This record gives sequence, C-alpha cells and structure tokens, in this order.
Amino acid sequence: MDGVNSTAVTEFLILGFPSLKDYKLTFFSVILMMYSMTICENFLIISLVSTSQRLQSPMYFFLGHLALSDIFLVTSVVPKFLEVIIREGSTIPYVECLAQFYLYGGVVCVECFLLTAMSYDRYLAICKPLHYISMMNVKLRYSLVISSWVLSFMLMPITFSLVCDLDFCGPNIINHFFCDFAPLLELSCSDTTGVGIEMIVLSFPIILLPFLCVIISYVSIFITIFGISSTSGRQKTFSTCSSHLVVVSTYYGSMLIIYMVPYRGHSLPINKFISLLYIVLTPLLNPIIYSLRNREIQASVVIYLMVCRKERVL
Repeated sequence: MDGVNSTAVTEFLILGFPSLKDYKLTFFSVILMMYSMTICENFLIISLVSTSQRLQSPMYFFLGHLALSDIFLVTSVVPKFLEVIIREGSTIPYVECLAQFYLYGGVVCVECFLLTAMSYDRYLAICKPLHYISMMNVKLRYSLVISSWVLSFMLMPITFSLVCDLDFCGPNIINHFFCDFAPLLELSCSDTTGVGIEMIVLSFPIILLPFLCVIISYVSIFITIFGISSTSGRQKTFSTCSSHLVVVSTYYGSMLIIYMVPYRGHSLPINKFISLLYIVLTPLLNPIIYSLRNREIQASVVIYLMVCRKERVL
C-alpha cells in the first residue's frame, strides 16, 4: 500500500435484516422499546448511585459505571440500527462507520473489564466478608474502574489503526446491522490476515482472560454458598449469584463466538442475532439482574420518586 490508504469507498450500505419485510415495524418497535427501557433503567441507576446515601458501597459504585458503559454501548449502535430497520438498509459515511466501530469496540472492552472487577468484588464480599471493607477500599475500587476505562481506550486504537490502514475498493455493502470488525474485513481489498490474527490475539486479554477470572470467582462463590448453614440464606445468595452468572456468560459467550472464531461468514443471520444478545439484550437485563431486584435499590427508587414528586408539587 506504500504506507498510504487508497480507500475508494466513501460510504457503506448497512443491510441490517433485509428478510424482515412485513415484520419490520414490529421489529422496529421492539428494538425501540428495549432501547428506551435500557436508557431509562441505566440513567435511573446512575442517578440513584450518585445521590443516595444508601448506595455508597463498592458494589453500587461498580454498578454505576456499568450502567454508564451500557448507555454508551447501546447508543453507539441502536439509533443507526433503528434507521436501518425502518429504511430496510441505510448508508453510513466511511468516517462515521469507523467512528462507530471505535466507540463500540472501546465500550465493549470497558464492559469486559468492569464485569471482571464486579465478579472480584462479589468474591471478596461473599468469600472473605471479614476482610471485604479493608481489601475493597476506595483506592482499589477507583483503580479498577479507572484502569477499565483507560486500558480499554488504549487497546482499541491498536485494532482501529489497523482497520484504518485497510483499503476498501468496493463492494460497499455491510451485511450486518452496524460497522463491526468482521463485516468490515470482509469488504476490504487488502490482505486482512494480519488484522484477523491481531484481533484473535487481543481477544485473549480482553475477553477470554476476564471471562476465566469471572468463572473462577463464581466457582469460589458457589463453593462458599454451599457451606452456608442457613437454607434460606444459601438459596437467596445462590439465586442472586446464579442470575449474575447467566447474564455475564451470555455476554462473554456471545463475544467469544463472534471475535474468537474465524471471521469469514460473520454476516450469517445467526451471528447478527448473537450480536443482538450482548448489544441490546444484555444492557437491558443488567440493571434488572444486578440492581432493580435489590431491596436497597428498590427502597432508594421509592425515596427518589417521592422526592421528585415533592419537587414537582412545590
């Protein structure tokens, strides 16, 4: 390439789900409703964690940042996706496509690291309760959160720069619902072998290693739970942690399939639906599973609504 990107394509056509046809309005309505609920739920969590004195423990500190990353994740993809659905395909400028890819990729990395930090927090709280406060101190929780954001947006430019160096000579049709890594590589007229290998290599510290840490944490948690003498306490803790693990496994499992298998054929409908799991469904479920089932959160919601109602009356 002589060190110069000779890209001829100035825009891409995102196909989305062209087979929907008569069901596009129904699908549009479902995605719009899920997006709206996700934004409202996560903004509520951020507001509660920021204002309630009840919610100052490390767990809620991490939940607030997870809610923020969920908002960024869905907003980087879903608004354009809605346009793609209603128009049965929509164009996106080359620069905007790369910007979407960068923001989406960075936030996905943040979520991977945050979920790992949250699993470690739960491990300390359940397996080492006597040392929890001293170990999960203010310095550690801030270090975990700041490193999650900073490290993610330091790693993402590596892949981003390699994608920017690719040539796109045509065709320009992305058979996906957003500008994801694999569909972009399929359209490039450059040799993408090195970029594909680089993505698999980076997937180990970003996806696989955090996932293994989460699994190890929850295995230790479940072993501790089974040692609880109180049946009711054991069932309650097990129910909460198992629901956490299901959501986390869905998120990591989807990404392992998408990013750690050969990228050819990623435009298949099954891969689009797998992407929907962690882009649309997981951010919707996170507040419900992690937060809104919690009694302290529920009490804070009641107080928050009462305060808001009182302010409107005044």
